[in-house]
Amino acid sequence: MRLGEPSKMQATINITPLVDVVLVLLIIFMVMAPQMRKGPDVNLPNTTKPNAQGDERGRILVSIDEAGGLWINDQPVAAEHFGEALNAAVGAEPNPRVVIRGDVREVMVAIEQAGFRGVGLIAKRTGAEGK
Repeated sequence: MRLGEPSKMQATINITPLVDVVLVLLIIFMVMAPQMRKGPDVNLPNTTKPNAQGDERGRILVSIDEAGGLWINDQPVAAEHFGEALNAAVGAEPNPRVVIRGDVREVMVAIEQAGFRGVGLIAKRTGAEGK
């Protein structure tokens, strides 16, 4: 390079900041994903190998907490109004599926009395970490 000549610019793409941002976002989503579940915390029964729980389209989550309180999705419901609240939660869904978390005996009877057939259950694998 001689004195007085303009220098040539070299255009290169630096992807290091992009990779840093993507990795930080990935870590944030991995930490927050388990906390994004609906409903109260319940103690799930243990099984040796639960079946695949499928997708969430048309799924209504019924939870029973330790005190025996009923929840539909993330809303608490009184036991005497459970049938009406369950029908309201279905709305216009053509093929609703009801999934239960918690102690299931009384809730399964109430769901059948409300006119729904085919109840799914969520369980955790024996020895599995987390909820």
